[in-house]
Amino acid sequence: TIAFAGYFAWDSRQVILAAIKSNSSMPQLKDHDQLLPLANDLVKDVKAVGILVHKVNLATNSRTTVLAIANGERNHKLEGLTVSLFAASPERNADVVSMLNNEVACHPFSASSPVGEWAKSVGVTFMCRASIPNEIGKFAGYVAVGFKEMPRDLISVKTRMILAATEMDK
Repeated sequence: TIAFAGYFAWDSRQVILAAIKSNSSMPQLKDHDQLLPLANDLVKDVKAVGILVHKVNLATNSRTTVLAIANGERNHKLEGLTVSLFAASPERNADVVSMLNNEVACHPFSASSPVGEWAKSVGVTFMCRASIPNEIGKFAGYVAVGFKEMPRDLISVKTRMILAATEMDK
């Protein structure tokens, strides 16, 4: 698994480096007040348990939780928490590279951070992640939507996430 994740990162190095170099025209996330209705609408539309919105900084390998909502309740304690973007979890690293390649990553969920532990505690067993904005090489952040079980129609979930991710970009 570690070798596969290493190969995957090495193979995608050009996309990662291009994203790091494009800081001059780096997109940004909307403000909390603008993100909140977009996040709530997405959760409602895809029938999710919860949603996380993270802003990322590829140069410092960090992600900061901007918004955390589960079962209609916002978790203010997690907002502002910063952890590494690429970490010891090969699954999470593969998802980050997928988002850099403009893909929506959907997989059974395993926690690899305090935010992930919180998601597990509210019943998330399956998660989909989409980059904000949804453009190759532009990676200001990502939206992660958690489900109790794998949705029946992943194509419609992914499409709805792409629309929401586009709206969440400033």
